[in-house]
Amino acid sequence: MTALEKGTGDAVFKFEPFVLHVLCRELQDAQLLHSVAIDSGFRNSGITVGRGGKITMAVRSTHCLEVPLSHKGRLMVSQEYIEFLVRVANQKMEENI
Repeated sequence: MTALEKGTGDAVFKFEPFVLHVLCRELQDAQLLHSVAIDSGFRNSGITVGRGGKITMAVRSTHCLEVPLSHKGRLMVSQEYIEFLVRVANQKMEENI
């Protein structure tokens, strides 16, 4: 809170979800892993094929959180709300695990 109150710019509370990159030998392997990831609730998962033929499967969750806290040095939320955001982010971290 002290840092936010003394700040002069913009501050954002950000939680980024779990991401797992898996290099696959065959496209079929990536497709199978993609199906398993989607069926397990990792809806932002996807397959990328690079120029050299490298096949990467990214397992991504949807547990993101990004909330502005201050703008031009002006605190836009209460300490109580920041504490709430921390609890929500910690719950999302538990879901990642």
